[in-house]
Amino acid sequence: MSGKILVGTASWSDPGFVERWYPKKLPAADRLPWYAQHFDLVEVNSTFYSVPDPRMVERWCAATPDDFTFDVKLHQLLSFHSTPAKLLPPDLQSRAVTDAKGKVKTTPDIQEAVLKAFLRAMAIFRSFRKLGVLLLQLSPAFSPRKHQLSELEPLIETLKGYELAIEFRNRNWAVGDQLQSTTGFVRKHAAIFVNVDAPASDHFTVMPSDVEEVTNPNVAYLRLHGRNAKAYITGKTVAARFDYDYNEKEIAEVAERSRKLEREAREVHAIFNNNNLDYAPRAALRLRKALGQIIRTPPETPELF
Repeated sequence: MSGKILVGTASWSDPGFVERWYPKKLPAADRLPWYAQHFDLVEVNSTFYSVPDPRMVERWCAATPDDFTFDVKLHQLLSFHSTPAKLLPPDLQSRAVTDAKGKVKTTPDIQEAVLKAFLRAMAIFRSFRKLGVLLLQLSPAFSPRKHQLSELEPLIETLKGYELAIEFRNRNWAVGDQLQSTTGFVRKHAAIFVNVDAPASDHFTVMPSDVEEVTNPNVAYLRLHGRNAKAYITGKTVAARFDYDYNEKEIAEVAERSRKLEREAREVHAIFNNNNLDYAPRAALRLRKALGQIIRTPPETPELF
């Protein structure tokens, strides 16, 4: 089997992108069309913090070419993260039971309500045939010591019919004998195990980069977090944690790894998450070049599709 490799970045509107990568004074509404002239794929990360408005999703779809793909990160309430009530849809904030710090006490009812609202927006992506993968980015607190993989089954079952990628953020799921159990579970449920490029570190929040698993023949997923170990472990912001500029040798390594995954899946989604300054879009473009992909040169004034 040999498929195609789609390359993109995690979000298209990070401050560093705006400051360093987009043309100066480019209106905010024109950033996504500009981005889509460079890449065929983007991973939407804003959905981790808020359920997207279907009208906004419709605008995103209208602003991109017919063959553009959106991978969408699931809301944090669904992924074992501590969630402030203010990040829920307004009509659910009053229904949620919270602790003294204003964090939501997760119940099946509130999870179901958030997911129902979330999938209304996903239906818009689907109607435009632009929905790629739903990404479940688990909390590092979701560990083999405190949790069972079976806890993921209700969500996996509800999302049958979608391509679901699962990114573990606790290293203990992917080392020793546990790795085979983890990938076996993901494969059994036809989900997508998220492979990573991450710093060389044994810290429990850093997943190993030597794991290359294709658990679903439709899509292989590779997220590139950079290789700055100190920043990844101690950084307080996204830009600080993923502050890393890949060099040419490393881009060549990523290209080879992407090709290896491509031999086992119809599509490979390679997402750069090194979102400091303009490191991510520049690295993504260099990967496309290393893969021999044709890159259109956008005009100075982006055109809407």
